[in-house]
Amino acid sequence: MTVHQLIFIYFAIAMTGISLLVVTRRNPVHSVLFMLVLFVHIAALYLFLNAEFLAAVQIIVYAGAIMVLFLFVIMLLNLRREETEEKFHRQWPVSAGAVAVLAVFFIMIVSKIVVLPALGEYSIDAIRSEGSIMTVGKVLFTKYLLPFEIASIILLVAIIGAIVLAKKSTNS
Repeated sequence: MTVHQLIFIYFAIAMTGISLLVVTRRNPVHSVLFMLVLFVHIAALYLFLNAEFLAAVQIIVYAGAIMVLFLFVIMLLNLRREETEEKFHRQWPVSAGAVAVLAVFFIMIVSKIVVLPALGEYSIDAIRSEGSIMTVGKVLFTKYLLPFEIASIILLVAIIGAIVLAKKSTNS
């Protein structure tokens, strides 16, 4: 095994473990902090894959802005009441069935993965000669323009919804 494979295996195992910690912690602030560690690991993986721009965006946007938004929402919610309530009353049989179905789908998807796919139109040399930011911009605003704009509209609706939900009632 090469050093690159060992580093990638570390990232795979660490990000899987940290993801499990994010969803299994009872304290939401702890979950958000584990998510911050996860975002930093993802940025490091981008650096390992020679995607410096994506690593910088990962740190600035996700580890910075999104984490502040999550902490803001957690502080707005009344979590003390929700922590004391009993959860998952009698949902284990349904959950076990859903996990079994998802496991079958996961196995079907993983069995169809091609480890070494055909090379795309952008080789490493082409990206280095043009610049990674220029290449990302060209692909994002030509081939993926419609999904980019749809994501922008969804984020705008989410921001407006958060403002409406956070606004105090003035009719009292």
